[in-house]
Amino acid sequence: MILLIDTAQETSIVALAEKGHVHFTEENGVTNETASWLHPAIVRLLGQAKINIRDLEAVAVVGGPGSYTGLRVGMAAAKGFCYALKIPLITRNTLELMAASMRSTAMENQALLCPMIDARRDEVYTAIYDAEVIPVLAPRALILDKNSFEKELTVNRIIFFGSGAKKWQKMNPGKSAVFETQRNHIHSFARLAQEDFDNSAWADPVYSEPVYLKEFFSY
Repeated sequence: MILLIDTAQETSIVALAEKGHVHFTEENGVTNETASWLHPAIVRLLGQAKINIRDLEAVAVVGGPGSYTGLRVGMAAAKGFCYALKIPLITRNTLELMAASMRSTAMENQALLCPMIDARRDEVYTAIYDAEVIPVLAPRALILDKNSFEKELTVNRIIFFGSGAKKWQKMNPGKSAVFETQRNHIHSFARLAQEDFDNSAWADPVYSEPVYLKEFFSY
């Protein structure tokens, strides 16, 4: 069983997954309570699954970008569990997981994927991926203006989604821009975490740090 921790955005999620399938989940939408909510939520999940914390095979955490405070809380908890239990730590990029959850939409529309996380004002954390979730534009913090993605939109349809997509939609990016509702990416997270576990693609629990993309960000 793999413990999944996602505290990168407004809604925090913890889950227990086995062989790439999610079996138990709990969510919290109160962002300033993430630290006090996280550990009790994990205890409740373990109780639902009727397993001991020492039965965990690995811990996977969303490593950013996203909420500065949320990322630190999630990463610290994941590293602590892995170090104490001597089990693997797995980390995944938030934008990559968002894109992975929208693969079928990209294939149906023959389009690229552009997840966006609101970073306040006109700034977003964003990247562009193809339908195989291979980066076309690397993750970055970007201040939006009417000319953003002009080159990419000239030759591609791009699906924009996530908490930052609404502010971009208001800038009237043109007909090649498609806007969709973000799907819950916990199931993609479970599948990719299992792949990393099976391939021994583990992070170092001592030296792993969140991916901020800029110096400070907090919801």
